[in-house]
Amino acid sequence: VQLQASGGGLVQAGGSLRLSCAASGRSLSTYSAGWFRQTPGNEREFVAGLAWTGDNTHYADSLRGRFTISRDDAENTVYLDMHSLKPEDTAVYYCAARWYGSTWYDYDYWGQGTQVTVSS
Repeated sequence: VQLQASGGGLVQAGGSLRLSCAASGRSLSTYSAGWFRQTPGNEREFVAGLAWTGDNTHYADSLRGRFTISRDDAENTVYLDMHSLKPEDTAVYYCAARWYGSTWYDYDYWGQGTQVTVSS
């Protein structure tokens, strides 16, 4: 499966963004999916995960309540809705997938990343 992340941009603190991760080559309905983010000089950190069944999600503790991961099987796309954005959410965001994945943190396929910048 190939993943294409998009939707990043510049937003003011308190604003919202929706990131998209469009898949091609295979149906995402048999893949677990996740979003990660990375800032310069730091390791990539987990943001949110979606089970391949589409009915179970998991979030980083600090982000729960502000971020929501979802999937549209008709569009073969995974989304990350981000609300009440803070300057510390500024990062490159990556989507990832794993065929019938059973963990939240391990993925085999990665998108190219999309930059999110939150201004204060």
